[in-house]
Amino acid sequence: QVQLVESGGGLVQAGGSLTLSCAHSELTFSTYTVGWFRQAPGKEREFVATITAWRGGRTNYVDSVKGRFTISNDSAKNTVLLQMNSLTPEDTAVYYCAARCSWYPTRSPNDYNYWGRGTQVTVSS
Repeated sequence: QVQLVESGGGLVQAGGSLTLSCAHSELTFSTYTVGWFRQAPGKEREFVATITAWRGGRTNYVDSVKGRFTISNDSAKNTVLLQMNSLTPEDTAVYYCAARCSWYPTRSPNDYNYWGRGTQVTVSS
């Protein structure tokens, strides 16, 4: 059973940075896609970024975070990281790590089989 545990959330001022971690177990990275999603109060859960071993470690980002967020895989630690820079209040949300039983990345939360419990990110103005 794949287990995902997020950490690293917190309160940060606008313009600041945070790094989220997703520790995973029983996940063979070469056959999975790992993604970060977020959900703000009153809004639907939305795609943020994915990483897959497909094509040498392909990454995808929602347009609103391109150039500010970086997703990466630390295989030695079984951890997927989300480095977030230049944060704005619009980035405030609960951030979830998710895994899909396929190396082909998608952006729909419905396509992901496993989810962590989430970590709160709050950006103050």
